[in-house]
Amino acid sequence: MTDLVWLLLGVVVVAVPVFLAARPINRMAWQMERGMTLVSSSLIMVSMLFVSAEVFSRKLFNAPIPSHLELSELFLPPIIFLALAYTQSTGGHVRMTIFIDWLGPRSRHAAEIGALILSLGIYVVICYYSGKHAYRAWAVDDVTMSPPYFLIWPSTALVSFGIFFASLRLYLELIHLVFPQVLPASEPGLGAIGN
Repeated sequence: MTDLVWLLLGVVVVAVPVFLAARPINRMAWQMERGMTLVSSSLIMVSMLFVSAEVFSRKLFNAPIPSHLELSELFLPPIIFLALAYTQSTGGHVRMTIFIDWLGPRSRHAAEIGALILSLGIYVVICYYSGKHAYRAWAVDDVTMSPPYFLIWPSTALVSFGIFFASLRLYLELIHLVFPQVLPASEPGLGAIGN
């Protein structure tokens, strides 16, 4: 329980510098999100080529690539979490707006702010605990179950890295909705929220 109290305090403390330097942080985050999406897309291609090579090797030469399933599984978290912030900034996430569509403009705005605060809280908890898991995996040199063994911590560390930038994007969207003069919609990555 004390972890959650410290996390809440950390969220409030981090909000101040993010607010004070919102525009430069937003531009930096936008560049990082685009770069992380490029890495995620590259990992999709590598994973696809790797699985295809394994299928051909198994079918044509009767020689499957050892640990291909474990390695493919290690690609999945970075593929998903590195692209999360970019997807949020472009409004690409699937949303259910049945309830929000019934609300008036002011109530809709308040509901958007409430949803961002709730999402930010969930993302921060995921970021913290995935970071703890990555550190634990690094500290004990945790590896996959079958040879050749692959380290697990790089994949879990990339989850924390991606979710950190997704949390930062939620901070920036919250600043945009509450203080539009500080971070206007003309800034990159904010055109999809609250307009």
